[in-house]
Amino acid sequence: MIITRTPLRISFAGGGTDLPSFYRDHGGGAVTSAAIDRYVHVLVNEKFEGTIRVAYSRTENVDRLEQLEHPIFREAMKLAGVHRALEIHSIADIPGEGTGLGSSSTLTVGLLNALYAYQGRLCEPARLAEEACDIEIERLGGAQGKQDDYIAAFGGVQHFEFRPDDSVRAEPIPLSRAGREALSDHLSLFYTGITRKADGILRTQSRRTEQNIPTLERMRTLAVRAREAIVRHDWPGLGAVMDEGWELKRGLAEGISNPEIDGWYARAKAAGALGGKITGAGGGGFLLLLHPPEQSHQIAAALSPMQRLPIRITPEGSRILFVGR
Repeated sequence: MIITRTPLRISFAGGGTDLPSFYRDHGGGAVTSAAIDRYVHVLVNEKFEGTIRVAYSRTENVDRLEQLEHPIFREAMKLAGVHRALEIHSIADIPGEGTGLGSSSTLTVGLLNALYAYQGRLCEPARLAEEACDIEIERLGGAQGKQDDYIAAFGGVQHFEFRPDDSVRAEPIPLSRAGREALSDHLSLFYTGITRKADGILRTQSRRTEQNIPTLERMRTLAVRAREAIVRHDWPGLGAVMDEGWELKRGLAEGISNPEIDGWYARAKAAGALGGKITGAGGGGFLLLLHPPEQSHQIAAALSPMQRLPIRITPEGSRILFVGR
């Protein structure tokens, strides 16, 4: 039996510049992001019969791999070279897809890590991320960028550069444990109660890349500024970067924001938030806010009855928790 634990993520700046439609033809992209202590666990165990059983929000029992309906489980098993006699369970700390915390990429990375460990093979974070991107973007034709897979594999606080040749440079941002705790103290996530398919928003955004070039180039610059602010522990500066980034992101495609989201954000800023954004592609999911720690209760009161999800930055990426017979 193998159990892996893989973190979900938040991003501070640069989201959207990791889409191939931008970074391949416009000098590359950049994203500054962090792994959080909310996870997807994957359990892989040998099955006595030669069949396959996969349990997620539903359960599938099939005789052949090609019969699996869940595309990520099916393609990950194909890529890892495991075709039969297997039982797989996945358990997430948050609601299903559409929350903007990178859950599908986290699942893909954690599943690959578990499947390789099941075969007695260790896989480096860069390879896990690259193969997860191959599954989601190339094999399954997803519209998302690369950032989610990379932060899930590497963990910590990272600055990623997405290069025109499709290579990725991961640069860990040097933060002590005290620095990570200080950053965590400045963060809050609030669940909007709205889940949405990011694919439609991202495809629209990709189609509009050429007309959004100046905005995307500015967002790429903000990712660098976010990295610098985190290194300096300049939390007001980071808040200003996130605030500007959200204003820019709202104009990339329809559906990223709406009057309800704009109202929540305005109330949070009036209560002391320095900056923030809707996580992921937009349109729903979680509202990420950066604020002085002493303002957290005031902001929570202003956003009531939205549910606050406590989070901390975690230095670990996808890891193997348990190996047993």
